[in-house]
Amino acid sequence: MDYILRKKYLSQLIEVKNTQDVKVITGIRRSGKSVLIEEYADYLKENDQNVNLVIIRLQELDFEELLEYHALNSYILAHHLPAKNNVLIIDEVQLCENFEKVINSIHSKRIYDIYITGSNAFLLSSDLATLFTGRTIEIKVFPFSFHEYLLYFNDNKSLEQSFDDYVKTGGMSGSYVYSTEKKRYEYVHDIYDTILLRDLVQKYKIRNKSELLQIAEFMMDNISNICSPNSICDALNKDNSDITRKTVSKYIEYLEKAFVFYEVKRYDLKGKKYLESSKKYYLCDASFRYAVNGIRNMDFGRVYENLVYLELIRRGFEVYIGKLYKKEIDFVAQRHNEKIYIQVSDNISDENTFEREYSPLLAIKDAYPKMIIARTHHEPYDYQGIKIVDLPQWLCDVDEE
Repeated sequence: MDYILRKKYLSQLIEVKNTQDVKVITGIRRSGKSVLIEEYADYLKENDQNVNLVIIRLQELDFEELLEYHALNSYILAHHLPAKNNVLIIDEVQLCENFEKVINSIHSKRIYDIYITGSNAFLLSSDLATLFTGRTIEIKVFPFSFHEYLLYFNDNKSLEQSFDDYVKTGGMSGSYVYSTEKKRYEYVHDIYDTILLRDLVQKYKIRNKSELLQIAEFMMDNISNICSPNSICDALNKDNSDITRKTVSKYIEYLEKAFVFYEVKRYDLKGKKYLESSKKYYLCDASFRYAVNGIRNMDFGRVYENLVYLELIRRGFEVYIGKLYKKEIDFVAQRHNEKIYIQVSDNISDENTFEREYSPLLAIKDAYPKMIIARTHHEPYDYQGIKIVDLPQWLCDVDEE
């Protein structure tokens, strides 16, 4: 399998090097956490002649004896060199039961710069505060963006053709080694099964696996639609299910913690308050939708909206849905003092469709930038102060520094 250097994530690790925080690399299974750690280790070797790297890959048979936490602790202490810059990297740390006791003990001694990764169902971002007594820094790793997809394949296809391929193939780079769509989707489906039927079922002791699958598949079919646990419950029970609202809420929370879905709240721009009754959910990668649900109910507009959401959070924006009277703005994206109002569409060549997209933006009276991202097949242009941008071009407009 070929690799590309994921400069953005590597830079994030370099920025926090030698801090006293425990650095935790999180993300959905097979998103590239282990490869990132290898890239970071290579960087340290090349740039610090005094480094002492202690790398423990608990998924490998060579480290099987360290699956007992006292043995893991002894190994780490034995490999510490006082005259060196000591860096501890543990991959798949959750395989060692009571690993948090080891990390907390080593951290308290202040003798290592600590980095860990773990399978998401066992090392969740929501668990970090309770697992570790010291401060943690979370590095969130996502599946390949379109920009990274282009770097990986580096072929002679047009941008439009590459984008069409990316929409179907997705960002789970482990699937790229397979030459057929069928095999790529089988790979992605296996990851999905592992997360739901092994990780989540094991961690939360779920008895009714079929309910979890039903909820996940319904959410995949309804990405970017406004919904709530009540509406999901009602829709599933119409098909002779017997799912309760409490179960739906609980399983949605599990799926979010495992980075399969992301919840986005709606915000009343006039009343300046969040609307708790209904939200939207976006999928971690479109390939899961195609691998699990096939190509039924194809709606490229909603898939494109999902892509834009993922790219915004990759770029460090906080995102919510805007509501202004009866109009809705797909995304209000904020990053520090920056705010952007965004509409996403498949095709705005039809005048009625175009008006439907720009009218909510024109109704906003503040001076923050407004944008429509669509498949325009053109260079960016302005319409009454609204920037109109081609979706594939916008996805490529990435600052890697």
